[in-house]
Amino acid sequence: METQHYSRVAVVLHWLIAVLIALNFAAAWIAEDMPKVQKMEIMATHKAIGLTILALTLVRIVWRLMHKAPPLSSALAAWEAALAKVTHGLFYFLMLFIPLTGWGMASGWGKPISWFGLFGVPPLPVGDSKVLGGIFHESHEVLATAMLALIALHVAGALKHQILDRDDTMARMVPFLRRR
Repeated sequence: METQHYSRVAVVLHWLIAVLIALNFAAAWIAEDMPKVQKMEIMATHKAIGLTILALTLVRIVWRLMHKAPPLSSALAAWEAALAKVTHGLFYFLMLFIPLTGWGMASGWGKPISWFGLFGVPPLPVGDSKVLGGIFHESHEVLATAMLALIALHVAGALKHQILDRDDTMARMVPFLRRR
């Protein structure tokens, strides 16, 4: 039986968002030890990428609601299918709420956000509150740490299917792995 795969749009959104998430983690880590001026420049890009991830995630959710995902392989154990569904649900949650908590942090601290210098992004209606900004900051970091753990689980699962199980699970999202 040939494995069904995701649509071209779903694949592009998956990999584009994945690359942007990786860039945002890299930007945050690099900025940490930079002098303030350079740190602020990097973090401005980090914020713009975060808002881009948020927008693309919303597009991805709309696309997903309009286009059914291919069924999971019937060869998967029940626990694997359940774990895959929970993992994907958590990814959507984190791809929404990590950017929202970052936006909330900037809004609470009264820091402006610009989308790559092209236009200003209005603050969320959370009021100018250092305390609330701090709560959003802590939430942002906790959720980002959860995202790293989820990425590790996702990659480990993908590699398990590709290397150990030698099934077509990864081919659903990686076009060049599809069998002819």
